[in-house]
Amino acid sequence: MAEQEKPKKEKAKPKPKGKGKAEVEAKPEAEAKAKGAAKAAKAEKIEARLREFYRQECVPKMMQEFRYRSPMQVPRLEKIVINMGLGEAIQNIKLLESAAQELSAITGQKAVVTRARRSIAAFKLREGMPIGCMVTLRRDRMYHFFDKLVNVVLARVRDFRGVSDRAFDGRGNYTLGIKEQIIFPEIDYDKIDKVKGMNITIVTTAPTDEEGKYLLKLMGLPFRR
Repeated sequence: MAEQEKPKKEKAKPKPKGKGKAEVEAKPEAEAKAKGAAKAAKAEKIEARLREFYRQECVPKMMQEFRYRSPMQVPRLEKIVINMGLGEAIQNIKLLESAAQELSAITGQKAVVTRARRSIAAFKLREGMPIGCMVTLRRDRMYHFFDKLVNVVLARVRDFRGVSDRAFDGRGNYTLGIKEQIIFPEIDYDKIDKVKGMNITIVTTAPTDEEGKYLLKLMGLPFRR
């Protein structure tokens, strides 16, 4: 009789490479912990001091003065726009780079480069050329900046007697001009290449200049008497 063929041993199939059961189970737990930590950090975020002052002090006084029916009618700060125009940047682009860095340090937010909207031959300006930088602040950053402006920065202006009350635009918005950026504590005088000015526009929801002025006065902006 012919010898029976021995059955060939099947090779063991390699186990699929992948994450173990413990590692797979640990992943959702890690994600849950990360989400919990993010929520806790968000909850611990300190609200701007000036926003709380506005709610507790300014709103009741505004309602009493202008006889608003609801707290939602009370004017509030909407945004603050800081603009730094540099015509000399046409000849020296490094001046614009340093201005953007200084503005970012002052506001705590990255500055955006502004460009010319049209060409002006007399100034050798072409459409699209960078001529300045700006930052738009909202919510907590806006309140932090306004608080610093009123309580720290303006107090460092030489011979300061208050800001003019004639810089409103007729719709409750106020624009303040600053000649030197060195009055901000974030600027190191020894490291600046040129003294630069800026315009600070405070946009409110007030329908009239009278209401806008009263709001800014309550929030600490010192108007000239």
